This record gives sequence, structure tokens and C-alpha cells, in this order.
Amino acid sequence: MELHLSLWASPPLLPSVQSSRLRLPDQPMPLDAWCWRELAGLHISEEGEDLTNWPVQEYRMKAEDAWGPRWVNCAHPLSHEFMRVACEKESLVVLAADLPTVDGIVQLIEDVGEFVCALKTHVDMVEGFNMEDWSKVVDAARSKGMLLFEDRKFADIGRVAQTQMGGLYDIRSWADLVTSHSISGPDVVDGVAAAWDEVERIGGILLLAQMSSSGNLLAEGYTESTLEIGNASPHVLGYIGNGSSVSELEGLRSKVGEGRMIWTPGVNLSSEEGVLGQRYGHPAEAVLAGSDAIIVGSGIHKSEDPFSSAREYASASWGALLER
Repeated sequence: MELHLSLWASPPLLPSVQSSRLRLPDQPMPLDAWCWRELAGLHISEEGEDLTNWPVQEYRMKAEDAWGPRWVNCAHPLSHEFMRVACEKESLVVLAADLPTVDGIVQLIEDVGEFVCALKTHVDMVEGFNMEDWSKVVDAARSKGMLLFEDRKFADIGRVAQTQMGGLYDIRSWADLVTSHSISGPDVVDGVAAAWDEVERIGGILLLAQMSSSGNLLAEGYTESTLEIGNASPHVLGYIGNGSSVSELEGLRSKVGEGRMIWTPGVNLSSEEGVLGQRYGHPAEAVLAGSDAIIVGSGIHKSEDPFSSAREYASASWGALLER
């Protein structure tokens, strides 16, 4: 019996693979699922038949295998949705589309959407906002399989937060996820959730447990209080962590455990100091330290080649997830 490797995939074999690790005859080391894209095909033929013209079938890692305990323990349905999208795109990238025009955001989505799992917006930065134009952003993001994430950072009492979810921007009608501070107490979480209930939608909240900006006031005691609020609510999908500090992120993950996600801004492949107090860490290091999503803005949309940059961030983040 001969073992033939070539750049094709055998339909009888790859669909039967149920585990992320397996052993081949006479091969003592296990092959991780990511190897399948490089091997891109394995067939055992007793006759030595040349099957190089068979259609390629890429093996996609199952979400439960890629995410392990995180998949099992995260209860929020949008956590699982993000993990599934991440496996489909082999990326943990959340695109911070901090651009002033609808047309600019839509074009960015078209350019790099295949590497992006969620679109993070600041809707109040958009010039001349109206819902009719904004629907173009929503439709473009949906067409690329992205979650919509409004970085609103709610911080008022619950009743006000509930009202702010409607209003001019009607965030409750299109955003899947939003950010919130915990400074005003747990009612802010209930207020945001009540707004989604009004329009019969499921949404998730990311509480700011840490920030990546220099001199921020989110001290350890504040972080612990934020986790208490988040862990007590089914509406909290997870937390925003500091992607620029491996030690802070590792500490946050140890406190959060496996039941909530951590999304991190403050990452850049160059890992250099940004403007106006922004600090950066490497995206792979952030993921290895416990981040589940890397939030990237200027590293993609201000690069000379956004497509290639998005692909690099996707590769770095996905590779780190498989490594951990």
C-alpha cells in the first residue's frame, strides 16, 4: 500500500475526520487540523492511481475543537456565533471602522471583509448620519458574515441607557453587540438589554474591565467590581481587556475563567506607541494571553494595502488560537 500526498483532497477521507488531532500510519507525531490546508489532501491508494485532478476540499476546524473549554463554558449564543465565524474565516479580527463616511466604511468592508468576524463602529462619528444610508453599512457587513458591534460605551443609569439604544441611531435595531462601562452600576446592563427586548432581538454586552490607553483610571478594584456585575448577568457576553499588556491580560483571564469572552483593542503588528495615549501589543501575544478577539483599526484601514494587512492579522490571531 502506498501513501500519496498531493495538492488535492480526497472526498472519502476528509469529511470523516471528527477530531482535530489524528495519526497516520507510521507517523508518530499528531497532525493538527491546521495542517490540512497545507497538505490540502491525503489519499491512500493501493493502485497508485493519480487523483491530482480531484476537486479541492478544505478542511475547516470545528468550533468546539478550536475553542475547547471556551466553547463549552460560554453560554451567550453570540459567543458561539463569533466562534463559528472565526473558524470559517480562520481569523479573530474585529475591524474598528473608525471612518467618517458611510461610503468609506462600506468600501472597507468590501476590501477586507473575508478576514473580519465583526465590524466595530462609532456610529456618532459618521458625518451626516441617517438610517437609510446606515443600512448600507449594515447590509454590507451582513453580506460578509460579520457581527455588528457598536462601541457606544454606555455609562449612565439604566433608564437613560435604554433610551440611548433607540433615538437617532436606533442602535438596538441593528447592533448585535455593544460596549458599556460599569461605573453607574448593574442597572446599565439591564437598561441596554431591555432596549433589545423592545425590538425582540438578542444582543450581547461587553463590559470595559480594562483599557489600553495610558493613564486610564480602571484600577484593579474597579476591574473586579466590573467582573462581579458581568458574571451576574446573562446579557454580558464578555469583557474588554488591555491588549497592550500581556501581564494585565493574563491576570484578567485568570479572574474571568472560561465562561466569558475577552476582546482586546490595543494590538498592532508593529507594537509601537500610538497617538494620544494609545498603546499597542502584538496580536498573537494577546491571544496567547487569553484574548478571544483582536480589535484592529488603523493597522488595517490606514495601511498601504488593507487587504494584505487584514490577512496578516487574521493569520497571526488564528495561529495563536491554535497554539494555545
